[in-house]
Amino acid sequence: MLDLVTIGRASVDLYGAQVGGRLEDMGAFRKYIGGSPTNIAAGTARLGLRSALITRVGDEHMGRFIREELAREGVDLRGVHTDPERLTALVLLGIRDSERFPLIFYRENCADMALCEDDIDPELIAEARCVVATGTHLSHPRTEAAVLKAVRLAREAGARTALDIDYRPNLWGLSGHGDGESRFIASGAVTERLQATLPLFDLIVGTEEEFHIAGGSTDTRAALGAVRALTGAVLVCKRGPMGAVAFEGAIPERLEDGISGPGFEVEVYNVLGAGDGFMSGLLRGWLEEAGWERALTYANACGAFAVSRHGCTPAYPSRTELDFFLERGVTTPALRHDPELEQLHWSTTRKGDWPELRVFAFDHRAQLEEIAGAAGAPHARIGLFKQLCLDAVETVAAGRPGYGLLCDGRLGRDALHRAAGQGLWIGRPAEWPGSRPLEIEPELGPDCGGLAEWPREHVVKVLCYCHPDDPDEMRAAQEATLARLFAASRRNGLEFLLEVIPSRVSPVDDDTTAQLIRRVYDIGIYPDWWKLEPLTTDAGWRNCRDTIEANDRHCRGIVILGLEAAPDALAISFDAAARHDIVRGFAVGRTIFAGAARRWFAGEISDAQAIDDMAARYAELCAVWDRARAAAR
Repeated sequence: MLDLVTIGRASVDLYGAQVGGRLEDMGAFRKYIGGSPTNIAAGTARLGLRSALITRVGDEHMGRFIREELAREGVDLRGVHTDPERLTALVLLGIRDSERFPLIFYRENCADMALCEDDIDPELIAEARCVVATGTHLSHPRTEAAVLKAVRLAREAGARTALDIDYRPNLWGLSGHGDGESRFIASGAVTERLQATLPLFDLIVGTEEEFHIAGGSTDTRAALGAVRALTGAVLVCKRGPMGAVAFEGAIPERLEDGISGPGFEVEVYNVLGAGDGFMSGLLRGWLEEAGWERALTYANACGAFAVSRHGCTPAYPSRTELDFFLERGVTTPALRHDPELEQLHWSTTRKGDWPELRVFAFDHRAQLEEIAGAAGAPHARIGLFKQLCLDAVETVAAGRPGYGLLCDGRLGRDALHRAAGQGLWIGRPAEWPGSRPLEIEPELGPDCGGLAEWPREHVVKVLCYCHPDDPDEMRAAQEATLARLFAASRRNGLEFLLEVIPSRVSPVDDDTTAQLIRRVYDIGIYPDWWKLEPLTTDAGWRNCRDTIEANDRHCRGIVILGLEAAPDALAISFDAAARHDIVRGFAVGRTIFAGAARRWFAGEISDAQAIDDMAARYAELCAVWDRARAAAR
């Protein structure tokens, strides 16, 4: 069963990355999914509801982007139809200041406005506890017919129905393209169209201006009264900084006498999409039978997250984040500057799941330069060899999840480009090879600004040779570099893998690595992944596990590095590590490629033979890991 199905707009939002300027002057944009029902489907999925969306997208890159993003959010895609002729809708948006948010809708003959009755699958509707419609799709006879079919099917099946009025005058043809920011223009025709549908809904939600158009009056109480005369639905009126109120029966003389939930005093940074976040929280409370006061509390909190962050769907909280926020409360009005909240938001809304990870690491640069040099081969051939390494990964992975690679962008650029979009986990090194104190690859620039050019699926990997007994000056230098790289990774939406190898610096014991992990958290760095050398005792693994879980229970996990160990030695370390669920797998390189590299650069074996050799070694390591994990469980 589905908790809800939303129906209507689906677009790609291109948000101006600069804040405080005119849309005309924006120099860069961030790309998000958009459209009220699309946002609500994703927002409710984040809150743990089982949501689906009915819409149309184009048969092109932006349509695929919407599909892929919704899938990553956990939204059911059975109702998302691909239109072979029309383009996906686009919206350009900007944040001018706290009151002005210019936007331009590119929706001329767009895909979602071609939605028709034939796109409504009765079986999908029959699975849903609730159907949620939004007002824009009542603006055209074809899309209106589709919405009304879905709503009537839901009512016949005994499901709930909800309407978010979502009034945008220029989407009803009442104003020009440059007036996308406008929220209200009186129109008797729009009022008549809306009022014809109001009796079909159990819940109707809107701002005061949206109830003005639905009720045909600019007096809010009179407008609510007119709506109440047509429907027994629960009416929820959003009143901006005055909060929101719900009316189950007659409209009282004072709107404040309706049912309300507590508000949250936060900085208004971006109101676009706040209503969809509000609706997501409201639907959670409504469908969970939490009562209207609790439902409005969820709604107000989700709206607070939305107004304090950039973008619409990306701003909405996860269920874990929302529950934490409601228990802890506001500590800083600018929620996007709350480190504890932002860490929880990041770690509970990351895309993808990697319960097991088998990584072929061929990000080595200095080692391969040395091998090539010893064979008298030009360094230009290293890039070709890395493509053979990728061939080995593809051969073993065979399209299955749980496989990946580590590859650099300086010598292995072509392999990195080829690997994109295959469902592989992709890590990419940022450190200068062998540096101590840690230095960053020059291509990233002194401020790590080069990360802005990395694909979002790349994981920033950094190797730091460090030890708890490092001199203060060494520790401070390395930590400053790590902090700068971590901040840049988060700023660019990239996951962060930290590799530490203390045994190359000084002797180690069962607590050495755990001490390093503890220190990293103490300075405010939260790696998504840890890459650790094989630990020799169960106590060592327990110490690392306990330290990570005490500081970040949402950490992706640990992968084991190889250090060119023999397969038999790796098998022993795999057996020890596999007993701990926080260890997800391995990231091993030279054990797999070293022998093939020496012979290939020397001209002793062909490309195909090198691929076969590395694929066999990689496959055997994967099998060793899988056997160790199975035995541990």
